[in-house]
Amino acid sequence: MSTLRTPVSCGVDIGSTNAKVVALDRDGTVVARAVRRTPRDPEGLWIDGDALFAAVEEMVLEVCGLRFEVHAVCCAGVGEDGVLVDADRRPLTRALAWFDPRRGGIFRELAPLLDGEAGFDTEADPVRTLVGWSWARRQPGSGAASAWVALSDLPGVRWSGHPFISDTLASRTGAWRSLDRAWAMDRVDLTLGSGELLPAVVATGDTVGAFDSPGLRSAGVLATDAVVVAGGHDHPIGGWGVDQLVPGAVLDSMGTAEVVVAQAPGPVAVRPEAVDVAPGIRSHGTTLLRVEELSRNVEWAAQDPAVAHQLRALLEGGVAPLPLLEEGLFEPGRRGGGRPSYALGAPQDPLARASAVLGALACAGRDAVDAVREGLAGGREVRLAGGWVRSPGWVEIKTAVNGYRTAVILEPEVTAVGAALLAARARGWQPDPARALGGTQLAATFTSSGTTSVSTHVS
Repeated sequence: MSTLRTPVSCGVDIGSTNAKVVALDRDGTVVARAVRRTPRDPEGLWIDGDALFAAVEEMVLEVCGLRFEVHAVCCAGVGEDGVLVDADRRPLTRALAWFDPRRGGIFRELAPLLDGEAGFDTEADPVRTLVGWSWARRQPGSGAASAWVALSDLPGVRWSGHPFISDTLASRTGAWRSLDRAWAMDRVDLTLGSGELLPAVVATGDTVGAFDSPGLRSAGVLATDAVVVAGGHDHPIGGWGVDQLVPGAVLDSMGTAEVVVAQAPGPVAVRPEAVDVAPGIRSHGTTLLRVEELSRNVEWAAQDPAVAHQLRALLEGGVAPLPLLEEGLFEPGRRGGGRPSYALGAPQDPLARASAVLGALACAGRDAVDAVREGLAGGREVRLAGGWVRSPGWVEIKTAVNGYRTAVILEPEVTAVGAALLAARARGWQPDPARALGGTQLAATFTSSGTTSVSTHVS
């Protein structure tokens, strides 16, 4: 270990919109952070795995600078996207985004051929990884594939030299059952073509291997015994971090999608209706989660400039919504690229339409919280996080629809910090989650100034 650099653990969050890296010291203080746009094609659907990997390495260099040395790293991110890789673990295909509308057509072809839903961690739908498997196998060059790798695991696979899939990502495939930690090989053969392309499933939070990167090592930012820790699906990892801060809390995380997630203390024999499950993180319990479309619906409605103006005013708290929040006048787009729509007879007034859109989205979030809490014992506290909490008007709309006050997690990069906490724990450190996540603040008193990441979607 260098005596000139401070040891840190790094957490990586590969999001649909942005990729982030944070560095924690041994005590859990966030000492550096970096963020970049997730590299996509001009239409916003493709991700080039090589470009993404290069961007992540550059961000690790950025957060380390001349002061810090990485002792452990953990990567989290989008749950369903992935690529076929060659024997050198380099991508042969581009990642099909989980929200790509082409997924719907592929799923319609597959649905009649899939077996029953019993025991799977998720319901089969266009978002699932098995749809991406089917698409990837049709792409030029796929015949040279040696493995399939989830996009969020890709940097860890490259750094460790070992193809793997984190178990919280295996749960997103639509072909894995966490109760017996086994693949449904009929679904795998139907879509991926061969079980030989499946990497080993590793528990989120476990050490995968040594962290080696020629570029990072030559820059002097890697400890000689640095390790790669399995991460996985972003929201369970963020939820685990919040659970360390507020044991038993339900996290309502709002970014490109709204994801409600909590850690149940024990196994769940039957998956609750409309809720996905995954293995518990660093426990013998179960992760419960539900995902709802969010930003894409607002962007669709904002194609009308007058509605966009009112959406921005509502989100910033500049105007009050009309009493239409729970009238069902807007139908959010279904996952997998389904098109949003207004109900027949919906008013044409821009403020009415903006109120209907945000009200419908707030109701979907409320229903998601209720579904997750139903699978847990006792009344669980709810914590809000993600870019949308910077919009006080949105928080007030959620409060009006929910009927109860919540609290906001102040840390803007909950998933990246959760991943860094996992890396630190695997290293044997005992960082303070309150120091890392910055505590909470009542949503009722939360204020914001300036333009938020949400309001830029409707500008």
